Amino acid sequence: MTEKKPLTRSEREAKIKDKAGFVISIFAAILALNTYLSGKLSSQILNNTIVANDIWNFYQAKSVKQTIYEVAREQSVDPSIKKQYEETIARYESDPKTGEGKKELYQQAKNLEDERELAKRKSPWISYAGSTMQMAIVLISASIVAVSAALFWSSFGVMAAGILLMLQGIFLWF
Repeated sequence: MTEKKPLTRSEREAKIKDKAGFVISIFAAILALNTYLSGKLSSQILNNTIVANDIWNFYQAKSVKQTIYEVAREQSVDPSIKKQYEETIARYESDPKTGEGKKELYQQAKNLEDERELAKRKSPWISYAGSTMQMAIVLISASIVAVSAALFWSSFGVMAAGILLMLQGIFLWF
């Protein structure tokens, strides 16, 4: 039986480089997906905040106009004008036809705020995942320089943790 000779440093380095190059590409692709998700969440938070604020401003303008019509209705003595004012007041309160009544505006703004809050809860997990994935890439890169199989294999564990964090950010299991 022949004894196996231990591999030289350059042979070990070549063996790790062969595997590490491919694995780094996969890790980088997963990190790119995570970065895309992070950007999408950031955009959603910002856009929903802006649009919700616009809707709340429109809601406030409707409230002011409605109050003006309510005061005018109370001061009017002509029943036909009072009736017109009441129709306008009712339209400001709810206008399902145009979706621009206060009731509809309130619901639109609340829905946007709910979506924004969900994105805010997901965002930190995606950020943690990105940092963890970057550490995995650093570890696997260091395994080439240090010619260390331990660093090579530990990068897989760190990347697995990063993927779990990313999935937590997507699904919010807890």
